[in-house]
Amino acid sequence: MLDEIEKVVGAGHPEQVGKFQYWFDDDRWEWSDELARMHGYEPGAVEPTTALLLSHKHPDDRDRVEADFVTSVRDHAPFSSRHRIIDATGEERHVVVVSDSVTDDAGRVIGTDGYYVDLTDRAAPPADGLFNQAVVELIEHRMVIEQAKGALMLMYHLNADQAFRVLVWRSQETNVRVRDLAAQLASAFDTVTIGAAARSEFDHLLLTVHQRGPHEPEPPADPDTR
Repeated sequence: MLDEIEKVVGAGHPEQVGKFQYWFDDDRWEWSDELARMHGYEPGAVEPTTALLLSHKHPDDRDRVEADFVTSVRDHAPFSSRHRIIDATGEERHVVVVSDSVTDDAGRVIGTDGYYVDLTDRAAPPADGLFNQAVVELIEHRMVIEQAKGALMLMYHLNADQAFRVLVWRSQETNVRVRDLAAQLASAFDTVTIGAAARSEFDHLLLTVHQRGPHEPEPPADPDTR
């Protein structure tokens, strides 16, 4: 999944990059030795938990990071962030987090894995440059997947998880990687003709959505007016 990042990690400074895995159903974390050290612990000295992870966020960044994490768990989606952590020794570190989805054999998203990159120490600029490029590419890949999911959600009235499962199904059927299939779908979506009635409904939604409460659905149409 993270093949671009893996190439960089293999050549980068081991203390600047730490790997993690997180499993949604049982709220379970796995940290590499490098990630433990990044948080100020010797490998194996602590069991990583969500509470421990959040406790190390800089006070000014904690609410934002926690909100992003809660959204990720709720939607079974990967997450990315740039923020500060305070390690066990009290040192402030600037980190960027990138991740991707982990799926089971049926294509269901069951977790996320990714990397923390410590940006505090800039001792290895060549590796950092490669990593930054890989991060940009990973974010672009995720963006195009989100675009394709959005198209499926709109056309078929699916939720995000269902839309992703449709992409995985087509990926398996066509033997094309999910992100490549998503890119092809996103680039070709403008060839789909949207009827005038649907466009008019969306125009109305766009111009009136600010008047609704949070997550308030569109009132159902009166059957007699159809």
